[in-house]
Amino acid sequence: MTKPRVLLTRKWPESVEKAAAELFDVTYNIEDRPMGRAEMRAALEIYDAVLATVTDDVKVGTFTNLKPKARILANYGVGFSHIDIEGARAAGITVTNTPNVLNDCTADLAMTLLMMAARRAGEGEREVRAGKWAGWRPTHMIGTSITGKTLGIIGFGRIGQAMARRAHFGFGMKILAQSRSAVDPTILAETGAVQVDTVEDLLPQCDFVSLHCPGGAANRHLINADRLASMKSTGILVNTARGEVVDEAALVEALKTGLIAGAGLDVFEEEPKVHAGLVECENAVLLPHLGSATRETRVNMGIRALKNIEQFFEGAEPDDKVN
Repeated sequence: MTKPRVLLTRKWPESVEKAAAELFDVTYNIEDRPMGRAEMRAALEIYDAVLATVTDDVKVGTFTNLKPKARILANYGVGFSHIDIEGARAAGITVTNTPNVLNDCTADLAMTLLMMAARRAGEGEREVRAGKWAGWRPTHMIGTSITGKTLGIIGFGRIGQAMARRAHFGFGMKILAQSRSAVDPTILAETGAVQVDTVEDLLPQCDFVSLHCPGGAANRHLINADRLASMKSTGILVNTARGEVVDEAALVEALKTGLIAGAGLDVFEEEPKVHAGLVECENAVLLPHLGSATRETRVNMGIRALKNIEQFFEGAEPDDKVN
């Protein structure tokens, strides 16, 4: 039987590429660069399946007047706000993602950002590397404690819950959770969390705020100038969700004027471009979208994406179908 022709739009871990080659007739993006709109449209008209990433342009307009050969678009990642889901559905293309396999490592990174921002670790490392450290002194680069403080989590899905467990049981933090729907009381008890109704209820009470909500139009600039103003002046914002959830211009203003104390960001509105103002903010910790970047997780993401493709071509509904 002829193997389905599939395209991997970026370089994947070697073991996953090998597994893909055993299952399918695979074409690789040797240059390992993001694919633009025209390239994605062409790929969808040539291949039986396309395995895409967050860096590829699959936004609104991609599927307009398209005559696709591909019937499945398997996203290498859990978030899919970068994909025109409705357009794909109208074109008869199934979209899948890779949930659950990156919960822990993303929560780990969110905790890393929280701790780095709280203890000014980024500033400290830059000072040492620049040869500007003059030695220990009582008032040098004082940050803020984490233990016993209040953490607000916006978006209390699996990653938000994993973050809550780390913060509550690791650092004795009080957890406030805000989610679009009611959270099972058992889960709240397991994570040491109390649910609040709105973002406005949550922000003024928190020493730290960590974002774990979906991206997309519904949550674009969820954290805006007004909401930043409602945070404590000692507050720290962490974002490992999607860049568009935060109004970066408003965040820059809040950081520069001392409206809030700091931020830790792993995602940005126009990745890989980073707002110039953020780069200038010493009180911002900036990481290059490393949320799922562990060997184990990136391999598991790939294997899960391949499983969805395999199920589809066997005539079954993929486990992780999102449309």
